[in-house]
Amino acid sequence: MTTDTPARLLQLLSLLQTPREWPGGELAGRLGVSRRTVRRDIDRLRELGYPVQASLGSDGGYRLVAGKAMPPLVLDDEEAVAIAVGLRAGAGHALEGVDEASVRALAKLEQVLPARLRHRVSTLQAATTPLTSGDGASIAPETLTVIASTVAGQERLRFAYRAKDGTESRRLTEPYRLVSTGRRWYLVAYDLDREDWRTFRVDRVEDPFATGARFTPRELPTGSAAEYLRRSIHRRPDAYDYELDVTFEAPTEFVTTRLPTWLGTPVANPTAGTDGEAGCRLRGTTGNPVEWVAMRLATLGCEFSVQGPPELIACVTELGGRLSRAAVGGGGTDGTGGGEGTAGLESASGNGGRGEGGRRAG
Repeated sequence: MTTDTPARLLQLLSLLQTPREWPGGELAGRLGVSRRTVRRDIDRLRELGYPVQASLGSDGGYRLVAGKAMPPLVLDDEEAVAIAVGLRAGAGHALEGVDEASVRALAKLEQVLPARLRHRVSTLQAATTPLTSGDGASIAPETLTVIASTVAGQERLRFAYRAKDGTESRRLTEPYRLVSTGRRWYLVAYDLDREDWRTFRVDRVEDPFATGARFTPRELPTGSAAEYLRRSIHRRPDAYDYELDVTFEAPTEFVTTRLPTWLGTPVANPTAGTDGEAGCRLRGTTGNPVEWVAMRLATLGCEFSVQGPPELIACVTELGGRLSRAAVGGGGTDGTGGGEGTAGLESASGNGGRGEGGRRAG
């Protein structure tokens, strides 16, 4: 019999989180208490915000249902290990839309994970090898969780950093935000030694260490960490700096859900649509190679037309020709080996009548 009320409530909550209806008598037997005590404990859980639904009948069944807010969950050992392994697998690679939330969740979970379960998680991860696409650099989940914890706790962070040319340095920072570009993670932080704001690629961070020293966050020079990162990348001498101008023959909602946020946000453009539906247009600056941009545009699943920059137009033209030749089995570069089936693909990389110099693809 569980006499400690808080412990009994946690045990009851753990049972209710199993997706089934629990008869009152069965709950009473599991907890070693009377049905009346079960009813009182159910009321306490409701007062704490847990939406427990009761059904009529001889056994008076109970079920935990979805409420308006997300209540705290109780995990058993196996569930905690499974979630930690899953979050670790995703945290090392930037995942559009869920990446930052995954890192925050992983940091919270590993903060309270017992040593014996932490060992099981590490063992499972060491025994598995993820199949990656090679578009971005892998990052140790521990690196992300340490950084995320210092950001949340406003705690100074010390780490070793390896620059693009291989130069290594030690940094003492006030971490501000983690930012994902869809391919890589960046840390926006105030560098105390250089007395200025800096951005750091997290895959180049080694041995991050939370110093324990608290700080009051400084005001960022720009409105958001994402905007500061974008400007920082474009200021680098070796950075790309392209002004995009692309129209899509698809609704704004369709393109927005498929377009990486680091390419910008399209706006409605009624003249670009087809079949009575308004299209949209994307204008913005990108620091990504045009080859990467062209591939992302080509995989959106809709017709599009490139007005600029010239480098992207040339890249789309070359890519369209290469794909056309591949589709008919022609490996040459002289345009021969064509035949039926090439016209549509080759016209996709030609002038689509969407403005002078534009290129239409799809």
